Amino acid sequence: MAQQHLEPPTDSPAGPMSGDALAGYLRAQATEFLRSLRQHRENGTDAGTTARAKPRAESRAESRAGDNGSGESVDAARALRRSARRISGTLHTFRPLLDAEWSEGMRPELAWLSGTLAREHAYAARLERLIGALNRLSGASGFPAQTAQDTGAPAKGGLTVGAAKAGALLDRQLTLARTRAHSAALQALGSSRFHAVADSVAVLASEVPLTPAAGTADLRPLAAAATDRLTDAVAALPLVTAGHPYNAEALVHGLSADTAPHPQDAPWHQVRLLLRLHRYACEVLYGEDAPIDVRLLRAGQALNRHRDAAEAAAAAASAARTPRIAPATAYALGVLHADQRHEVEAARFAFQQNWQKETVRTP
Repeated sequence: MAQQHLEPPTDSPAGPMSGDALAGYLRAQATEFLRSLRQHRENGTDAGTTARAKPRAESRAESRAGDNGSGESVDAARALRRSARRISGTLHTFRPLLDAEWSEGMRPELAWLSGTLAREHAYAARLERLIGALNRLSGASGFPAQTAQDTGAPAKGGLTVGAAKAGALLDRQLTLARTRAHSAALQALGSSRFHAVADSVAVLASEVPLTPAAGTADLRPLAAAATDRLTDAVAALPLVTAGHPYNAEALVHGLSADTAPHPQDAPWHQVRLLLRLHRYACEVLYGEDAPIDVRLLRAGQALNRHRDAAEAAAAAASAARTPRIAPATAYALGVLHADQRHEVEAARFAFQQNWQKETVRTP
């Protein structure tokens, strides 16, 4: 398959982009980090890691986790993660122009913070996704446990019978995981490690530790290198296979006893991360007002769906390994796992279709 290359925006700067642009971007992201942190504290730490969506199952989980937060706190936590990711990604892409010791020490701490704050939301979104899939597969209109017990609806085969117990099992497991993630996030936000990160970002907001050569260096070769890494990673993907929707090759591993992540997923997850680094590099060069590449935007959305479906399938497989569950419950979880792996294949197909399109930008 011919390799698809990324084209720079048509309004690229004519002259070299120096370290001043890099410093300005990092200062802006550090300022946003501090602003989000201040807003997060003003609205209450307990609310800072509340997940965005609130279905009925999640509302019950919130009461168990002790969340009493507002939408402002959720937005602040999300903005905190977003700025931390951008700072970390920019330090990675342009590390030759930054103080090496400071940059290498800062990046893992920002990654730790972003991952810790994102975990609670991920568990809540995963539960919502899996319960919605169970409802769709069983023909239920509500939470499977409630549908079977409260509505008195007639059972529609083994899937509906097992879906009620499967939904309850997933609710217990993912709610417990979400509660633990909530506690871990609160502990992290009060730790000396987090305060050290915040202090470093505060320094970054006023002084960026550039190397002496950064003042005259051109940023574009480093940004182009990030683009090349993305292009090479996409070229290594099995896009020919992904061009056939629902090929379901990923079902080979199924519900095996091996709990390791699915071997087919890792290259796609890596492309998602590289696409994010490419986007951050473009923000450094052209600013947030640069034209939007619709092709890359849709490709990124497909990769996000791929990640969510792969993690949901892993959660269903993990639940199916629970000892002494009823056969109908295991059957429903197996169907749910297969459904999410089909969603993985559909996301790969969507990515392949978008990646092969010509670049389209909007002003």
